Amino acid sequence: MVRQCHSNTCPVGVCTQDDKLREKFTGTPEKVVNLFSFVAEEVREILAFLGVRTLNEIIGRTDLLMQVRRGNPHLDDLDLNPLLIQADPGGENRSENRGKRNEVPDSLDAQMIKDAAPALEGGEKMQLAYNIRNTERAIGTRISSAITRRFGMDGLQPGHITVRLRGSGGQSLGAFAVQGLKLQVLGDANDYVGKGLSGGTIVIRPVTASPLATNENTIIGNTVLYGATAGRLFAAGQAGERFAVRNSGSNAVVEGCGANGCEYMTGGTVAILGPVGDNFGAGMTGGMAFIYDTDASLVNNINPDNVVYHRMQSPYWEQVLRDLVTEHWRETQSRFAERLLVDWDRELRRFWQVVPKEMMDKLEHPVLVQADDEEQSA
Repeated sequence: MVRQCHSNTCPVGVCTQDDKLREKFTGTPEKVVNLFSFVAEEVREILAFLGVRTLNEIIGRTDLLMQVRRGNPHLDDLDLNPLLIQADPGGENRSENRGKRNEVPDSLDAQMIKDAAPALEGGEKMQLAYNIRNTERAIGTRISSAITRRFGMDGLQPGHITVRLRGSGGQSLGAFAVQGLKLQVLGDANDYVGKGLSGGTIVIRPVTASPLATNENTIIGNTVLYGATAGRLFAAGQAGERFAVRNSGSNAVVEGCGANGCEYMTGGTVAILGPVGDNFGAGMTGGMAFIYDTDASLVNNINPDNVVYHRMQSPYWEQVLRDLVTEHWRETQSRFAERLLVDWDRELRRFWQVVPKEMMDKLEHPVLVQADDEEQSA
């Protein structure tokens, strides 16, 4: 496995738009059909061995499974039998198939589209409010589609439709959200927040009565802002792993993140007001990151192959950072961000600026003071 998909140089011709490289891929649709034909044939053989005719007949049949011992005490010390117990379905079917398709209840977005009719049809500015659960996924995606069909990608002003949510958001909250939509969450959210964010604004903060210190509490899950192209995210708490992976244009502020932050990032500006995990900035070829680091731990967690890092020197970038933190405080009311702003001159010295190596000579505003170049290199 090679880690160069971001550079359009895939050596096997799969993840590339280069015609010469694509010629190296020898696969054909007929080969895919052949593969699945063999898979189907093998499935039929296994079903016949079990004495059944269809897959529906073995769904939930854990009595047909048994744990295989490997003959090694390090591999056989886990008892999987509790997973093989058949739960009592209480008179209901163990599986359900209606019209050869498993039906899923309509999403919250369907109700949001109905409630937002004055905005979608007449352009009226409005606010909506709902309670949410973590079983509700991709909140904001369908209404973003409706906005795009009616007004285009940037036909509405930011925040024209504000949706206030209270509770725990499921996976992919705000995925592909477009300009004009603002999602405000009082609570927390699962993985993939802002996946493919396309101009919308997402704000996530704890409830007002929460006793938690935001900079010590994880509030959003893994792989946040994956593939985001535009928009803004403010989260009063820490993010999980792979934060802002493949982000190419959105701006964000969080208060810490796990491993592989800003991996393959190609654009946008990120401020992380807390510690980061291992392998930060791997494959990062664009954009900018600011890291608040009180114990100099970034030195051990950053991947230096593609980025350089240094303390803040440029007045221009200092103002960019301060503006981001100020907006984060206004949107989330984070007490931690407020403390940073109150004592900004002292806290600024604890920030690192992380810049992709290939961007150093392309920035309109330099990040280093010329007189300090030799000192930084040392």
